[in-house]
This record gives sequence, structure tokens and C-alpha cells, in this order.
Amino acid sequence: MKKYLEKSGKTEDEALAAALRELGLDRDDVSVEIVERAKSGFLGIGASPAVVRVEYDAPDEEPVKEAPAAPVSEPPRAEKKAEKAAEPAAPAVSTEPKYTEGVKADTERFLRGLLERMGVKAEIEITDRDNGGILVNLSGPGMGAVIGRRGETLDAIQHLTNYAVNRGSDKRCHISVDAESYRAKREESLVHLAEKMAAKVVKYKRSMALEPMNSYERHVIHTALQNFEGVSTSSTGTEPNRRVVVSYERPNKQDDTRPKSREWS
Repeated sequence: MKKYLEKSGKTEDEALAAALRELGLDRDDVSVEIVERAKSGFLGIGASPAVVRVEYDAPDEEPVKEAPAAPVSEPPRAEKKAEKAAEPAAPAVSTEPKYTEGVKADTERFLRGLLERMGVKAEIEITDRDNGGILVNLSGPGMGAVIGRRGETLDAIQHLTNYAVNRGSDKRCHISVDAESYRAKREESLVHLAEKMAAKVVKYKRSMALEPMNSYERHVIHTALQNFEGVSTSSTGTEPNRRVVVSYERPNKQDDTRPKSREWS
């Protein structure tokens, strides 16, 4: 059966390493989702660690076995009674709820209050995510103010929402906040930009640097070019001016058969 484990760390790599240590598994044995990227802080709230959710295969829990069949001399009713006694153990196999029932209501209440103070009217649609957590999509006029420059305001709203809703809760629910599907559109444009830059690097056979980006955008660039022939990627600089460098790789290198290492940040 599939199971999940969330771990935090200063970076995504540290959080993943901690999860693998606890599970005693290798990187190839798990699927990784970046739940929350490390933040340097906003409005005095302070820095927050990176959080990753690791999905792994665990052996199915063996159902509680019923007592051996009673002797023939024992009345059949006794068997039914034994079966009923074993039934309460079944819930142990059920999967753990991803979040409490009140999370959606708390999320909508917090966002309505925040948007009201921003002077923005928006429709709030909340849906469940397949891998756990919830997705909030905001729509309406004035979404430009909600998204901000390169999505920085939207990232801050998501960070504040996760902080406010999960504070004091035993079970952490990841809340993804989007506005007019901005994140999907931004990711599409970043992939196009990455491929265009990589083509230039191969054509002119020299390294080129992209504009400064946040950790999420850099991760999109790294992933988009992971299998692009003739280039490799790395990150350089310090926040908020950290950027991705696309480097030219000469063909027929001896180490071409080895997998390239990619940064998450």
C-alpha cells in the first residue's frame, strides 16, 4: 500500500535526506513532492523551512486473523460472535485523513479576511488535491494585485494562509493558493523560456544566465532542461538575486553516460 511521510529541513535536499534516513530507503524507492519551499520570511513572520512529502510502498498490514474455527461441538453462534469481536481491528488498515474537516472553512475564512483588507473582491474555489492537501483558486477583478510581480504577492498569500490555518494543528495540511490559474501559465512560459535559452546555448556554444528567480521558478527551469541534449544547469548567486546558469556541454564526453546532477534550488 502507498504511504506518505513529510519532513522539513533548511533546504529541499536536507528534508529529502531526513525522510530517506527515517525510512531506510534510497532515492529511487520513493516519489517526492515539494510541499513547501524554504522562505526567507515575510512581514516579520520569519523564515520557514522546506517541507517535502515522500510517497513510498509499504507492505500491506495483515488483517487481524480470526480465532481458529471452533470445534464442531461449539454452537455456530459462537463463531459469529468471534467474527464480530475481530471486526473493530479493520479501521487500522484505513488510510490516515489528510486534513480535518474544518480546514477548508478556516482557509476560506482567512482568505476572505485577508482579501477584504487588501480591498480585493474574489470568488474562492477550494478543491481536494489527489496527493493530499487542498487547492484554492481565486478569480475575479483585481487579480493582478493578488498575483503581484512575478507571483511574489501570491507566494506570500500562500505562505500566510498555510501559517495561519496550520498553526496549532496536529495534522499539517498543505494549502496551494492560485489566482486565475497563474501558476500553470507561469510554469508554461518558464518552460518555453528555458528551451529557448538552451537552444541559444547550443547554437553559440557558450553559457548563459537567466534573470533572477525564486526557488520554485528555478526548479521549473532545472526540470525543463534535465534531458535537453548539450546543456546542463546550475544555480548561482544569493537571494534575492539567485539565478539559473545554462552551460554548454561538449558532445562525446566520457561522462556523458552518467546522469547529470541537478540543483533543486
